[in-house]
Amino acid sequence: MPHATMEILTNGWNVLVILLGFGVLIFIHELGHFMAARWAGIRCESFSVGMGPVLGAWRSGIGWRAGSTDPATIARFGKPAIEMTDEELARNGIGETEWSLRALPLGGYVRMLGQDDLDPAKVSEARRSFQRAPVWKRMIVVTAGVTCNLFLAIALFVFTFMVGVRFEAPVVGSVVPGSPASAAEAAEGGMAGLKAGDAITAIDGEPVLTFADIQIAGAMARPGDALTIDVQRVDETGLAVARTFRIVPRKDPATGLLAIGIEPAMSGVIGAVRGEEREIFDSTMSSAGLGPVFTGTKSDPLRSLTEVIEPAAGNRARDVRSVMQQYLPASSGERVSNSPSVMMLLSEAAERAAGAPFDTQWTTASGAIVTRKLQPVPELQLMVTPTTVDNDAEIDKGLLGLVPLIRVDRVPAGSVNDATLRAGDVLLRAADVDGPRLSQLRAVLASHTSGNVDIVVLRDGEPTRLTARVDRSGRIGVVIGPALNNPATAGTMNRLATEATGTDGARPSAVAALQLLPRTVVRSVAGTPVTDWTTMRAALLVATKDAAARGEGASVTMDIEAPTPAHERSQVVIAIAKDDVLAIHALGWDSPVTAAIFDPLMTRLTANGNPITAVRMGFHQTKTMVVMTYLTLDRIFRGSVGVEQLRGPVGIVHLGSRVVDRGVMYLVFFLAMISVNLAVLNFLPLPIVDGGLLLYLIYEHITGRAPSLKFQNAATMVGLLLLGSLFLFTFYNDVMRLFTGG
Repeated sequence: MPHATMEILTNGWNVLVILLGFGVLIFIHELGHFMAARWAGIRCESFSVGMGPVLGAWRSGIGWRAGSTDPATIARFGKPAIEMTDEELARNGIGETEWSLRALPLGGYVRMLGQDDLDPAKVSEARRSFQRAPVWKRMIVVTAGVTCNLFLAIALFVFTFMVGVRFEAPVVGSVVPGSPASAAEAAEGGMAGLKAGDAITAIDGEPVLTFADIQIAGAMARPGDALTIDVQRVDETGLAVARTFRIVPRKDPATGLLAIGIEPAMSGVIGAVRGEEREIFDSTMSSAGLGPVFTGTKSDPLRSLTEVIEPAAGNRARDVRSVMQQYLPASSGERVSNSPSVMMLLSEAAERAAGAPFDTQWTTASGAIVTRKLQPVPELQLMVTPTTVDNDAEIDKGLLGLVPLIRVDRVPAGSVNDATLRAGDVLLRAADVDGPRLSQLRAVLASHTSGNVDIVVLRDGEPTRLTARVDRSGRIGVVIGPALNNPATAGTMNRLATEATGTDGARPSAVAALQLLPRTVVRSVAGTPVTDWTTMRAALLVATKDAAARGEGASVTMDIEAPTPAHERSQVVIAIAKDDVLAIHALGWDSPVTAAIFDPLMTRLTANGNPITAVRMGFHQTKTMVVMTYLTLDRIFRGSVGVEQLRGPVGIVHLGSRVVDRGVMYLVFFLAMISVNLAVLNFLPLPIVDGGLLLYLIYEHITGRAPSLKFQNAATMVGLLLLGSLFLFTFYNDVMRLFTGG
């Protein structure tokens, strides 16, 4: 069977599983209302899972029918069950409730005699009507659905903690350059910033158990307020020490959420990939010299990194598995220690190799051990230039203010430009911007959202004009990186700052006075030919070696080629300040293998078989989710969480279909979270949901009369308008995410 067909079937199965799970949550919610209504003596005329047309229904005494049971009831007794009295129902031997399954899995309802959310005028004075029940009983009926969802969530959480559920570990794999985490203020003094290998243990006094806890804490922070973050760090002597930092989250342009700017730690296991992800793994492994994972040895692909052999350390092998050992804290079950992650091991080996190839050992699917030699890649200088936008800063990597051009590393299948752009294309122009840096490219794309942008790329050595599509999020659907194999430069960074958060300490860059045009090519440095950014860096290091030893600045001659039709060449002299000389001599080497090929380092939340601990963890997780849902609504109103982050039923199903691949326990955990969200959203004080109905009952209890029908009708219309608008908005966002891969 073709792979594409298998993938469609797999995704279809995942969607079906989530739809069934979503249906169970709705069923439990409505069952709470139903059971409470029966206890209160209120007649229940229908119990529906889903909305819209009836697919099938069952009624005691009538049986199962396609569509409603009403036609069969009318045929036998001359009128529908809803028009019969209790005595007639008993005499005819049929039940008062029709149980139905409807076409749209977007909700459900229990219809009680004299109660209709959409039509407040449908009241009844019959003995068993909703209106005739005491107010306190009606309050119990209205709140029973929410209560059942909360108890279901607790039960599901308890089950997952009894068995154990795996999450990404709260260990820092890398710190985004220039992010809040990179400049985190140390409470005890000393060196600022989080670093790879830090295990985050608490945020604002709340224990951190998973990497998701860190992301949520950042997103839910009050804008401008600092978070207090406790970490465990291994110092130079190998001892674990506790550190505390203060970090003010900033909005991440990629997600639109507040974040502190860290990435999770990776394990040594090559990820179990789905079809659309295989290109990432194959291209990453090929560029690293490992060969394609799926096509190099088709019958025996690589599965995990086993050892990193460090030539500069006396050919000492570092066993990846021993580094990834786990420890067991008292409060939360298994958790990964803050030993270095696999990416740290690879980076350390590349640094010790000092540019020379180093060996790594990998385990294949059959268990065989194979050796692969990796070529380290040179680090470039982290450069920060202040901007006038919200006192923000632009961050890029390069040398002395020179920045590499942007290259297309990969075009994912299904990209909006999969027929336009190719891997290896080097971006020469975007709209009217020559040699755009990353921030300039983002600005160009943001001005062409949901449209087209004219670009010029270098393809097979020739400039090629193209028209690229831009999605509604201002993206062109490709993975980009620096064009390090091309000695051409993008627009220079003319002012460099010492801090990523402001303009303090800003100074002209070494190349600012040259006023170089974008796409200028560096041909030599101090007489040494330059063919790429690796040789450019090496030539600069040789030319400034003596100055670095003396702790002085230096003047260096560069041969450059202008981006003109005649390709004029000229020599320029750049004055390199002492700080820049020292900065480029401090640059090291990094691993060519990126984190993209590995599974994250995982931790398992478990009660270790203790049911009391599991119950306590279940209640705590439910409380946390309730608070988090309310905080999300608060942050939406404050503006730190965009409304585009909201998901409707389509988005929940789409997200859930991905969750299924993570295993049964994670699916159960996901359904528990959705159950909490259903409870909270149903309890909001809005018309036509349970919270609004409860407010009506509180008013009736205080005043002795229900709100007027005029008010209820107006409130119902407002509620329908609000919820309808929200549904359309989230539906649109959900569908667009499906097409853009969001």
